[in-house]
Amino acid sequence: MPVTPGPDFRARLAAGPAARVVALPGRLALVARHDARVVGRSLRWLATSREHTNFTYELAAHNVDQLAWFVADVAGIEHADAARYVEEIRTDDELRDAIAGRLRSSERRGLTDPVPRYARRVGWYAFVRALRPELVVETGTDKGLGTLVLAAALRRNDSEGHGTGRVVTVDINPAAGSLICGPYDAYVERRTGDSLQVLADLGERVDLFLHDSDHSAAHEAAELLAIEPHLAPGALVLSDNAHVTNELSSWSEARGRRFLYFGEQPEAHWYPGAGIGASVPRSG
Repeated sequence: MPVTPGPDFRARLAAGPAARVVALPGRLALVARHDARVVGRSLRWLATSREHTNFTYELAAHNVDQLAWFVADVAGIEHADAARYVEEIRTDDELRDAIAGRLRSSERRGLTDPVPRYARRVGWYAFVRALRPELVVETGTDKGLGTLVLAAALRRNDSEGHGTGRVVTVDINPAAGSLICGPYDAYVERRTGDSLQVLADLGERVDLFLHDSDHSAAHEAAELLAIEPHLAPGALVLSDNAHVTNELSSWSEARGRRFLYFGEQPEAHWYPGAGIGASVPRSG
């Protein structure tokens, strides 16, 4: 009959010189299980998705609720209201159908999935719904999925009598914004050129700024400096690159602002997720 080592033996083993070797099989098993999940999701994605950059996906259910709490804290609203805004875009069939139609007819449809998925952009929508900005500035239009999300929130604000805001979206590529379509395009102003020059020439007060262009630390820092003179009192500044650099947190600290961060947890996707960095003035 085999003898099971008692707790004293295991304790001595864990404290001894052989502990690392004895623990190795269990550690290998942990890594193997994790890697097997990633490989499985990667293979499924390779077989079913067309995307090659700016990946789209749904968020895990618990992560959606975490996003609502993040929005509530940053925007200074109740969690129930933030959760309502988050659910609002997730169930907006008109927006989803408009995007799906553009995706099906896009010249880049061979590299684009036909199903709209918003991921962390749901948070962008909720911020616009909560704060009701008159001017949103986004750098990095790309296909325009994020721009449409922002415009949909502005349109909903308008329908409820909360102002006719607009989003100015900037991209160096003149072909950017292929997904932008009616009726949301009425709330969008596209500008082509170097983002630093466009920001410098704005000449308007910006209520919400979103950095989502060149994801180098140097360029993000330069955009923050370029937009700073145009920020309205109380403006919200977001970075779609805060999972890579600390530029927004450093900028916020130097100006006595609060910095908060939300990290994505994609649902059944190989990509580990990005995040949202948010900078707001300190109250009081």
